[in-house]
Amino acid sequence: MLKIKAYLKPSCGWSNGVRAIMRKHGLAFEDVDIINVPANYAEMVEKTGQRLSPCVEVNGVMLADVSGEEVEQYLLANGLVQPIDKPADAPTNAPCSDEEHAKMRVKTIRFF
Repeated sequence: MLKIKAYLKPSCGWSNGVRAIMRKHGLAFEDVDIINVPANYAEMVEKTGQRLSPCVEVNGVMLADVSGEEVEQYLLANGLVQPIDKPADAPTNAPCSDEEHAKMRVKTIRFF
């Protein structure tokens, strides 16, 4: 049985690609929000030594800064899933749209 922990943004092209691969293969996984929970982001950085996402941990092996396409390639190459003739329901190797970036933008507050 696979244990998958995915450090993802709630709304992001790359993160949605990872989720699409999980749905495509019917894989249960822990979706860890790195935007709204600072401790989750800190955990990801500590485990990977870098700040880019998505990062996906599969049975203790960390795949850092990966697309859904790369996650699927890893799973297939290691015999963790079998090839299936079914397309993913979202792009698996696409950046965030301008709209997604706008949603993630944080306003700076100055106290002076």
